[in-house]
Amino acid sequence: MKKNFALIGAAGYIAPRHLRAIQDTKNKLRVALDPHDSVGILDQYFPDADFFTEFERFDRHVEKLRRRGEPERIHYITICSPNYLHDAHIRFALRVGANAICEKPVVLNPWNIDALQELERESGAKVFTVLQLRLHPTLVALKEKIQKPGATPRRHKIKLTYVTSRGNWYLHSWKGMTEKSGGLATNIGIHFFDLLTWIFGQPKAIELHVSTERQMAGILQLEHADVQWFLSIDKNDLPTKATKTTFRQLEISGESIEFSEGFTDLHTKAYQNILTGKGFSLEDARPAVTLVHKLRTMAPQRPRGATHPFAKKYTS
Repeated sequence: MKKNFALIGAAGYIAPRHLRAIQDTKNKLRVALDPHDSVGILDQYFPDADFFTEFERFDRHVEKLRRRGEPERIHYITICSPNYLHDAHIRFALRVGANAICEKPVVLNPWNIDALQELERESGAKVFTVLQLRLHPTLVALKEKIQKPGATPRRHKIKLTYVTSRGNWYLHSWKGMTEKSGGLATNIGIHFFDLLTWIFGQPKAIELHVSTERQMAGILQLEHADVQWFLSIDKNDLPTKATKTTFRQLEISGESIEFSEGFTDLHTKAYQNILTGKGFSLEDARPAVTLVHKLRTMAPQRPRGATHPFAKKYTS
């Protein structure tokens, strides 16, 4: 039987990937919500979906479908709303008996996870989060190589650089407001922190060297790796010869790992896993949520000498 979906945040940047995933898995979007009505993208996927700009009317419609019984009720609610609303929208999904599929970060604070897990137990519904880098073939192969049974344990030296150029609009939107987005580490860095803790273990020590509205940098000591990381939305941080507005680089013990491509169908893979009971849970998301929360509450410290690859640029 096809599953019925609702989508919160239909006008957002990431919504088309979810629309495609719902379509690719042969399911149906019944209803969508967004306070903005620039949702012509729905015509490409589900032109018959009902659409609301007011949450109260959306709530009433979802409740009406629930009362019509199993064939009509919403089975999954996909959440692509601003980060600070994720917790409330997940709670809504659980209250109406629907499973939640939530974009990153699933919540802003680790204690929100505890409360949602209690609501999961009460409702019988589940919360899934989209950690698509865990599904990237190159990164899956990397994890298998590093964690190969019988491999000689070693400590890895890692440099993570992620620059994704954003215009002036960014800082004037909710994404530029730490209380709403969680800041750069949460909004653009959480996938990478999730990836690193997934492969190299839990954080043991954290240093924050740079924390501005456009850049963050620091050192992260994991169980099996020492990580120098840099995040930026400033186009001036792109490499001189860069031809794209986004630059990702992951160096492990001097070896560069290329994973700029291969993202197009990762949301569909995530949905396939969720629909077969193998999706990523709240508990899977906890380590990265905890880490970025700590970074958000830390005061940056001047790096010792040039211990960070970007230290000279920011301390000169």
